[in-house]
Amino acid sequence: MATETKKQLHVVVLPWLAFGHMIPFLELSKSIAQRGHKVTFVSTPRNIQRLPKFPSELASSDLNFLEFHIPRTESLPENAEATADVPLNKVHFLKKAFDDVQIQVAQFLETSRPDWLIYDFACHLLPSAAAKLGISLAFFSSFNGWSAAFFGSPSSAHQRTKPEDYTAPPKWIPFPSRLAFRRHELGRMAEVAQENASGVSDWERFSKTVTGCDAVLIRSCRELESEWLGLVQELLEKPVIPVGLLPQTAQDGETELDKNWQIISDWLDNQARGSVIYVALGTEVSLSEDEVNELATGLELSGLPFFWTLRPNPFQSLELPSGFEERVKGRGLVWRSWAPQLKILSHGSIGGFLTHCGWSSIIEGLQHGKPLVMLPFQADQGLNARILEDKMVGVEVSRSEDGSLRSNWVGESIRLIMTGEKGQIYRDKAAQMKNVFGDKDLQEKHKNGLVEYLEKNQTSPAP
Repeated sequence: MATETKKQLHVVVLPWLAFGHMIPFLELSKSIAQRGHKVTFVSTPRNIQRLPKFPSELASSDLNFLEFHIPRTESLPENAEATADVPLNKVHFLKKAFDDVQIQVAQFLETSRPDWLIYDFACHLLPSAAAKLGISLAFFSSFNGWSAAFFGSPSSAHQRTKPEDYTAPPKWIPFPSRLAFRRHELGRMAEVAQENASGVSDWERFSKTVTGCDAVLIRSCRELESEWLGLVQELLEKPVIPVGLLPQTAQDGETELDKNWQIISDWLDNQARGSVIYVALGTEVSLSEDEVNELATGLELSGLPFFWTLRPNPFQSLELPSGFEERVKGRGLVWRSWAPQLKILSHGSIGGFLTHCGWSSIIEGLQHGKPLVMLPFQADQGLNARILEDKMVGVEVSRSEDGSLRSNWVGESIRLIMTGEKGQIYRDKAAQMKNVFGDKDLQEKHKNGLVEYLEKNQTSPAP
């Protein structure tokens, strides 16, 4: 008896123009393509060029890239195609440009008629256009369930009318939680949200993308946060599909990047096992001069070995404290170029991770069982820090009420995580997290579940 041939789906994937979104969307695309379906990943030419290389086995398969250009305006720097290319106060111009990309994608959908469109929070123009074509729609949150639950459903916006409402857990969370923003975190977000060239707020974008979708995909798993994922499904009244944590795999880069790793690994090899605190604050956190000084002094005060990835900021010039690198020479290394984060975190000399608490960085740290020193700045980072501190996989660096950083608090947090009996509790808890974050079989199970859902719930596009 002949076996039935499974239909190959065509899935179009469109992330927002930020690498913290594009890379998880790329990992999601790989997962679908590796299971026999055709995927078209849509972005701009320069962004596609800068994405991590995908595995050789996919090089000639069904993962394809489609480039659309964004309009050039005086409001954006030349070659600006991602949030990493612009200061925070210019991101709203990028959203306006992204709306033009959405119009181009809508035209592509009309001619290609894919089975599914998987899109990001900023894609408010596409749900109605795609629905008219009979294309199935999925909103993919590259963040976790507790962050999605905190912001609630589109209809819950009227329940929080002033900033102070965000400094306490929302009323719809039915179980004990400290999930809330601090006042200084809200201040940072308010500064960024003051201007909006696109005329469409982030909340309006999110509301339309969620309301218009058939399913919500979340970068998480029930083994980590089943209660939060269940709550998100209740709030959004949509099927919620956890797609797994989609951790990146360490890959070799170009020759120059491999040289970087050789220098770094040689330095790490000379440090004692578990003795080094790795410091990296992502690609989009902009530190002030005071914050750089306090962080540097805190690292010095800790007395512990450290490896600090301090990427050059094209929008501001920052200087380390006078004589800092000389004083810590041999014990600490400040690295001002590209660094292979996954390879560093997997090295035996790394004993802890000082992070801005972006979800991707957290996944990479806990994938390798590294306890966290948490220094959140913006977006969902503060929410992540509150939850993970309760899970005792890390400690959050204290700040003054206005958000100012103090070097002694930085040093104390590092020493707590890296040394002593109390720190052992956090180190043990983080090591246990490898059973979820580092379990490849578990992550494959969720990827399989996602593809099964797409296969079973796809509706045929209109003719």
